[in-house]
Amino acid sequence: MVNANFLVIGSGVAGLTYAVKIAQRFPNKTVIIVTKADEQESNTKYAQGGVAVVLDLEEDSFQKHIQDTLVAGDGLCDEAVVEMVIKEGPQRLKELMLWGASFDINDSGKLDLGIEGGHSEYRVVHHKDITGFEIERALLQQVHKLSNVTVLSYHFAMDLITEHHLNTPESKNITCYGAYVLDQKTGDIITIRADSTLLASGGIGRVYGHTTNPIIATGDGIAMAYRAKAEIKDMEFVQFHPTALYNNKDGKSFLISEAVRGFGAILRDKNGHRFMPDYDKREELASRDIVSQSIDKELKKSGDTHVFLDCTHLDIDVFKNHFPNIYQECLINHIDVEKDWIPVVPASHYLCGGIVVDKNGKTSVTNLFACGECSRTGLHGANRLASNSLLEALVYAHNIYEYHTAHPVDWICTTIPEWNDDGTSIPKEYVLIQHNLTQLQALMRDYVGIVRSNSRLTKAVRHLDLIYNEVEELYKSVKINTSLCELRNMVNVAHLIIRQSVERKHNKGGYYNVDNVQTDKDSRIKNLL
Repeated sequence: MVNANFLVIGSGVAGLTYAVKIAQRFPNKTVIIVTKADEQESNTKYAQGGVAVVLDLEEDSFQKHIQDTLVAGDGLCDEAVVEMVIKEGPQRLKELMLWGASFDINDSGKLDLGIEGGHSEYRVVHHKDITGFEIERALLQQVHKLSNVTVLSYHFAMDLITEHHLNTPESKNITCYGAYVLDQKTGDIITIRADSTLLASGGIGRVYGHTTNPIIATGDGIAMAYRAKAEIKDMEFVQFHPTALYNNKDGKSFLISEAVRGFGAILRDKNGHRFMPDYDKREELASRDIVSQSIDKELKKSGDTHVFLDCTHLDIDVFKNHFPNIYQECLINHIDVEKDWIPVVPASHYLCGGIVVDKNGKTSVTNLFACGECSRTGLHGANRLASNSLLEALVYAHNIYEYHTAHPVDWICTTIPEWNDDGTSIPKEYVLIQHNLTQLQALMRDYVGIVRSNSRLTKAVRHLDLIYNEVEELYKSVKINTSLCELRNMVNVAHLIIRQSVERKHNKGGYYNVDNVQTDKDSRIKNLL
């Protein structure tokens, strides 16, 4: 048994920002960060665009950023949350810079602000096209200075500890007492008892196979919270990034940032037709849901596997300076951006829903908090505005820290049993896990993708039941390993996405069901699509 005052599950911007603040404020309290890969592997690391924040009050205003966020969220944002996050943004960015994160400066010595789809003004602070990588670097540097923080790399959080695991009668008020954690190098299962637990475990991209997320994005935090009976909401709103680099492989797709279209790149079909003006007056700068649905329609119409992003008319030297990483990745794939069009396809990118939290990051389970992509704050509504996610993580990590400062957690004296795997055996082969994973990803892409329908969702429910039964049987009979736990988590996440898709009767933001056409906007989109 390991004891901690604060347990953090995940090592992206959300988890690390909180850990640094809480450890600095309480030097005599212990913070344990559990992360299932290397400490720097997270969705944050791959965030290219930047942090959307209002800094130029002459050209921009909080009100404009609030309005852009509400428009993207399509009527489902919590307006009080939107206002809070956007107004706190500049202060949180300042802290990041004090911790050593550097962002691009323009010729006049001010922060160089970019523009992305859905934004009405230049307000995206960035570090070349590797902003997330730079933020992660700065935060880890701070973490390593703090003697009361322990980072457990290659440790996988399997389940949250609640009354379900204790020999106590279940009550309506569920409390989290920590987590069972698998040491992936030794195979040992550690019990971590914590006064407070923060889920900062990132997204769910791998459920779809084709994703801009790293392979660790398997929805572990959401699945654990769901099994612990926390409230989960808005899972139907999966954002697909319109422009992932097309290659013929499964797994992580390289992201061609929204900022490239902000820079002037044009979407074309294979015949060179620029199709976005056919769908939206904002053309390539329409919000992600519109661009993704439009590309999806073009692909269904033509039977092609991808469309193209044309950058050949842009100033190549300025492009290389702004997007060195993207330029290099294209060269590795034998694409010369100066002369060639970039083949692109939508890929699963970001989850707008997740574990329901209040303004203090509190979930419906006592002593359990959530932050970052795994949480549902009300900021994004039905569709996230580009570069609002790093901002949200910074603001909520701070709010949770403030809450813990004002409301110290009482130590709960309770006996927690060790993990029991009696009667299980080491699996002789892993083919069943891989087979079910491939089936699950194909099911989600084919039946629960960008454009959905009632009949496809009904089929998805039926197919998922077969996978669920097989995976649960396997889980109960074999010794735990990471790939089995991840698969089980992804099955839980798929169930939530499908169930909440079935329950949604109106199309909003990133959710589009052809059988839900009820408004003028829907009819217009359906006619176009």
